[in-house]
This record gives sequence, structure tokens and C-alpha cells, in this order.
Amino acid sequence: MVLPLQAAEVLDVRLWRAPDHTRVVFDLSEPVPHSLLELDNPRRLVVDMPDVRLVEALTDLPIENTPIDRVRSGVRQGNDLRIVFDLAEQIRPKSFPLAPNERTGHRLVLDLFDVSSDREQLQDVKSVEQLSDRRDIVVAIDAGHGGEDPGALGPKKLQEKKVVLAIARKLEARLRDTPGLKPIMIRDGDYYVSLRGRRDLARKHQADLFVSIHADAFRQASANGASVYALSTKGASSTAAKYLADRENAADLVGGVRLSDKDDVLAGVLADLSMTATLDTSLSLGARVLEEIDDIAKLHKRKVEQAGFAVLKSPDIPSILVETGFISNPDEANRLNSAAYQDKMARAIHAGIEVWFKSHPPAGTLLAWQRSQQGGGQQYVIARGDTLSEIAARYRVSVKSLQETNGISGSTIRIGQILTIPDA
Repeated sequence: MVLPLQAAEVLDVRLWRAPDHTRVVFDLSEPVPHSLLELDNPRRLVVDMPDVRLVEALTDLPIENTPIDRVRSGVRQGNDLRIVFDLAEQIRPKSFPLAPNERTGHRLVLDLFDVSSDREQLQDVKSVEQLSDRRDIVVAIDAGHGGEDPGALGPKKLQEKKVVLAIARKLEARLRDTPGLKPIMIRDGDYYVSLRGRRDLARKHQADLFVSIHADAFRQASANGASVYALSTKGASSTAAKYLADRENAADLVGGVRLSDKDDVLAGVLADLSMTATLDTSLSLGARVLEEIDDIAKLHKRKVEQAGFAVLKSPDIPSILVETGFISNPDEANRLNSAAYQDKMARAIHAGIEVWFKSHPPAGTLLAWQRSQQGGGQQYVIARGDTLSEIAARYRVSVKSLQETNGISGSTIRIGQILTIPDA
């Protein structure tokens, strides 16, 4: 006797709204083939999956503020599942399967892109005149993960994506209230943005700084402390940094982006060639932020770590990644879930950014103009053999004021680095 084969199952259907598209994720018991069919009069999108069973009814999907009017399902030709999306607006559909990861099984992802957003995303590049008109310094705030990618999980299923979005929003509010600084949120809701997409959004808004906010995790619950990372073009600066970078980079598999794509490799090689100056700024600014965090939290490492985070690979935008604590540590998870601690972390990140940019304002910005009105101080180019103490003695200023003016932590300086000399 031949037993009938068990039909594949759609175990769950999840939906998220992003600024330019709606994402629908089908959780599957196994990989299944599918086909899409677009119909008009009335406008519909049909998804067919042969020999598949829907376990739960398609109810309670959050379709408000999406192009979807209604979702229906039915069985045709015996055991084939048909899901119909009744649409109120024209969309551009895209679908792709995803293999299981450590959190979820097989999935089918359906993205419904807004047709109107294709035009809206085109943005004129600022002219030289606009850029030099006392403009604001643009800070792109990237809350890690989102949507179907919850990030790391803490006790009681505390999700990294929710914690870091809360901190990001508090940081946005502080930056918005700071004259000369303009925050841009990479994501401002529970939806997924690919790692490349995050960099592209920062570039679209012509950001002067990219700050990615995360919560750390490790196999051992005892691991603790906050960290700041910058990109490494030569590999990770420690085993832990490499482990963390590998974990975060894997998130792009959720969004269907393959980091091994040869165009990405070529772009990465070209980016590395032009990244030295940007990386120097990232390390210096990151050190300033780390000093501020040291006042409100335990540090995991007392210097800026470096690793190959894909989200930081912008050759022209200084970029840092802040790990706000270990969500896998029960004590730190409680703090990360606290509005008071979230506000302290946002305040520390804001303070580091503000102090650094007041000392190193990009040309053509309001802060640069304000600095010029105050005299700004003379400048000195570091030569071989120079030390901070010798330079401070030469200009009759304190080492501390020299460090604060130039956003320097410690005594490390580089040949060719330009220092601004504070008033004696």
C-alpha cells in the first residue's frame, strides 16, 4: 500500500509595511514552487502554490496603510493553494525563497513595491552653492534589523530590533533639537532594510555620518558591556569582532541580498581603495562616542574595535556601529528594555557626535561658519616624531584642551593629521 505524500504547509503569514513597499512573508514547512499572476479590472495579484495547505486563515493581517484591500485564499485543482491580494493601488511585485536560518524555517518572501515611490526616490544632488550655504550636518541613524529579522533575542524573547529602534528614535529627537545637526532615520518602523539599502539611503540623503545602533549577543550570558565599531579593511581586530561582523552580515540573507555577488565584490574592492580618510574620521569620532558611553555604561572594550561590517562599507561616509549592550545578558537586557537607560544611551551617542562635529565641522556647514566666527584657532600638521605633549608645550596650551578641541582620545596621533590649536 502506498501512503499519500504529506502536502507542504503554509504555517504562518506575516506582513510589514516599509516606506516604499509592503513585505509579505510565508513561513513554510518545506520549500515550495510558486507563481505570480497580475490581473486588472479589478486589480489583483495572485500567488499559486501547488500541493500546499494553508494551516491558518488569513485574518488579522495589518493591511492598513498598504496597497492591499483584502487577502483571500482558496483551493483549486485538488490540493493547489491560491492566495489572492485585492489591490487598491498599482504595485510592482517581486518574490524570492529563503532558506532556513537559526530562527526560522523555509520562507517565501513577496515584496509589493509602490510604483509611485520609484519616482519619489529620485532626488536632485545638491549644488555647490546649496552645500556651502551654512547647511546642517546630516546624521543617518540606522536602527539595526527590523521586520522579519528580529536580531538577537534576550530573556523573555526581548527583541533587538525593538530595543535599538527605541534608542534610535530618542537619538533622533536629541539631534533634531541641536542647531546645525539634522537626523535622518534609515528605518522608522518595524520593517526590514537590506544592508546595502541602508548605505544607499544614507547616500541618498547625502549624510555626513552613518550611525548603526545594535544590541550585542553572545553564547555565554556573562558577556557584557557596550562597544563601538568602525570598519576594518584588513580584517577583524579581534576574534569577537569577527564573530559579531559575521553574525550581522548574515542578515542580508534575510533580505535576499547575496554578499558574494560579484558586483558587490568589485564594489567592495573599489571602495576599500578610497576608504582611508573616511575610516580615520570613523575611528576618531567613534572614540569620542565611546568616551561618552563610558560615563553611563560598562564598556566591553575600551577602544574602538574594527571588523568587516557590510553596513559600514560606505567609502565616502564616516560610519560607526554602536553595540549598546549585551541583550543576551539578563542584567543588561533589563537595562536595554528600560526607557531610562535607552535615553541615557541616546544622550551619550548624541554628546559624542555633537562634540566631535563642533571640533571638526565639514566645510559649508552652520557649525563650520560658527567656528570661523569664533576664530577657530590656528592649525598644525603632524610631522614625524611629534607628540601631543610637545605640541601642547610649543603652543602653551594643555594636552587636555588639545585633545578636546580635536576629538582625540588618548595620545595617538598620525603623520599628516591636522590639529586645530585652541586659544591659550
